[in-house]
Amino acid sequence: MDTTAVLLIDCPDRKGLVASVASLLYDYGANITHADQHQDHEAGLFFMRVEWALRDFDLGAFKADFASKAAELDMRWQLKLMSDVPRVAIFVSQYLHCLADILHRQQTGDFHCTIPLVIGNHSDAAPLARFHGAEFHCLPVTPETKARAEAEQLRLLSAAGVELVVLARYMQILTPQFIQRYPSRIINVHHSFLPAFIGARPYHAAFQRGVKLIGATSHYVTEALDDGPIIEQDVVRISHRDQVEDLIRKGRDLERSVLSRALMWHLEHRILGYGNKTVIFD
Repeated sequence: MDTTAVLLIDCPDRKGLVASVASLLYDYGANITHADQHQDHEAGLFFMRVEWALRDFDLGAFKADFASKAAELDMRWQLKLMSDVPRVAIFVSQYLHCLADILHRQQTGDFHCTIPLVIGNHSDAAPLARFHGAEFHCLPVTPETKARAEAEQLRLLSAAGVELVVLARYMQILTPQFIQRYPSRIINVHHSFLPAFIGARPYHAAFQRGVKLIGATSHYVTEALDDGPIIEQDVVRISHRDQVEDLIRKGRDLERSVLSRALMWHLEHRILGYGNKTVIFD
């Protein structure tokens, strides 16, 4: 397969933006394999993702030329190479279903990344991580050890060259200092009952309330707890026949699929964030 490049753009909306980008790519002989755009009319913003083959394409000259045009049009832009292989770390506590799903998908080629590092605040994930060839570190977190544990986490991430952190049911709150080191590069998943049914047994509380829908949400982590830009959500119906165990099983299925889709879209450079929202390109 030809190596491809991805250009992500957001800027104030105006006429001729698509034609301007497409014309410049055409001038350099680009074979565009995918293009998608979106306008937020209320915010007056334009978003675009375009992907093209790099065979016989002068990427350096294009980048310099496009930078000049982007400055004229007040564009924020990112240029990504699909041949690059991001390094991903997974944080986990005692629930292993999301970790197992991600490790399996990466091993079977669904995810274009490497997973050199798994960090847990319990040791439960050690055998699973090592089976899949990931280095595992157990760093227990208590109020007294939290600062030291987080400093060691950051050291391990830096040493492993990690670019993206996935919280696969990691039941600890990251400090603002940690989050600032990885802006828009920490992905979390949780049940979608929030802000209702807060606590350690949300499915039991939902069962007692007789809910008819349960769901899961994956989002980027910000300093506002569980309130970062949403990447993906899904729901499943519940009936009076479902017991607590059924809610937990269905909830875990949702968490696996929602987190995996969010990770996939991030790795494929299909997400643009603005404000507290995201654009997910097809």
